[in-house]
Amino acid sequence: MSNLDLTLPKIYSEAQDFMPLNGTDYVELYVSNSKQAAHFYKSAFGFQSFAYAGLATGLKDRESYVVVQGAIKLVLTSPLKSKTAIGKHIDNHGDGVKVVALWVNDATAAYETAIGKGARSYMKPIITDYQDGKMVRSGIYTYGETVHVFVERTEYTGHFLPGFVKWETPDFNPPSVGFKYIDHMVGNVKLGQMNTWVGFYEEVMGFTNILTFDDKDISTEYTALMSKVVSNGNGRIKFPINEPAQGLKRSQVDEYLDFYEGEGVQHLAVATDDIVGTVRALRSRGVEFLQIPNSYYQTVLDRVGHIDEDIDSLQELGVLIDRDDEGYLLQIFTKPIEPRPTLFFEIIQRKGAQSFGKGNFKALFEAIEREQAVRGTL
Repeated sequence: MSNLDLTLPKIYSEAQDFMPLNGTDYVELYVSNSKQAAHFYKSAFGFQSFAYAGLATGLKDRESYVVVQGAIKLVLTSPLKSKTAIGKHIDNHGDGVKVVALWVNDATAAYETAIGKGARSYMKPIITDYQDGKMVRSGIYTYGETVHVFVERTEYTGHFLPGFVKWETPDFNPPSVGFKYIDHMVGNVKLGQMNTWVGFYEEVMGFTNILTFDDKDISTEYTALMSKVVSNGNGRIKFPINEPAQGLKRSQVDEYLDFYEGEGVQHLAVATDDIVGTVRALRSRGVEFLQIPNSYYQTVLDRVGHIDEDIDSLQELGVLIDRDDEGYLLQIFTKPIEPRPTLFFEIIQRKGAQSFGKGNFKALFEAIEREQAVRGTL
């Protein structure tokens, strides 16, 4: 499974990659109502039913529904009783990402390497060896309460994970909206912690810092933030890490940290090959996006040059455009999908570009500030 079908820029080769990662295995969200969340991701985002674990499979403390689209698997997990660790996580943070699982060839070696380089243990290697073959999982903590679980599937033939069964809903499977894979995942950390966590990924997991944005790059009249992007050597795992910067008003990272009540995953960026078709499908299903002023489109082509897409369609939908030395990209951001203004999604189509839309930062952040003003949190 490959998330990138292109010649990688030289910058990726600077990753040490002493812990080889094949890609994102799954992302697990702790949510208040997993059954309703699964219905939402199917109805609104075009995911399909895939796997289930809960009372019917022998679990007594939790229930999980797994939905899939392209190479993306989301695990939606809720507690079945009070006073559980899952319930406490939801009480503290609301619905949000708990596990970013990474597909590896050797989960034991990955764990031992990480622990040997200073990582904090979340889960020692667990070997499950049933009729479906052997699976090995292990895990470490990263920023906040977020964890990475290493998943080794080399000798496993079962459905998803041990303890899960196939989940089928023949009467309700809305069609895909065109999501292909997770392009990157963004983490928000406290002031002064960005370099700490960039160092963690470099030293503990062998990543490299491929891009840096300071408060001059990511700022408006009122707010600012700083960001660095770390990646593994094959470019399949990319984690931008954001921290707030001083501004006249409270930035989106400040708002996130207040309402999430700590550090965590801010958004998932999912790739598509047809952003116009994907966004039209999402809008028709009720997904709400940040609104970009029409004035943005009056000069954008002067900045980015020729593109294949119809500019009127992009303007109608509010899709942003940016270009780097490798090509251009198209991107758009949903409004927060939870009651708290925390987790949201980015839809991205790369036409060669390997950057993250630096030219769009001002327009994007002004759009976010307008939403913050409506919420009274700016």
